[in-house]
Amino acid sequence: MSVPSVFQERRRLPPHRRPLPLLAVGAAHLIGRLSPLRIRRILTACSRGGRPATYAEAARARADVVAVSVRCAGQGCLPRSIATALLCRARGTWPTWRTGMRTVPMVAHAWVEAEGRPVDDLPLTPGIPPLITVAPRARS
Repeated sequence: MSVPSVFQERRRLPPHRRPLPLLAVGAAHLIGRLSPLRIRRILTACSRGGRPATYAEAARARADVVAVSVRCAGQGCLPRSIATALLCRARGTWPTWRTGMRTVPMVAHAWVEAEGRPVDDLPLTPGIPPLITVAPRARS
């Protein structure tokens, strides 16, 4: 995506808390290489059955993802947002996952929201109209 960003402060996770975020980041990098349609389908399937994430739960997942991945701590907003959503799902919740773009100036971005607001994201995120949204869904 094309949003200017800086590396976020990364805290260190204890070794016993690293495997799940690392798996989420690995899966996110693979999913992020797919077409937008396939990304949406995969995330929609993953979202089923997860209760809506609270802001604190989503922020913790995002911090864990950033802690284990340099790319996600920098300009990797797509893998960061996908990994955050997948990590939330592994913990029984689902945030609202969004991707969108603005044309003037050209900005493309992916992020997660909880409780109706972007989770620890750039101040310009609310001004980007979402193109794809995967919200929490009840089991079907």
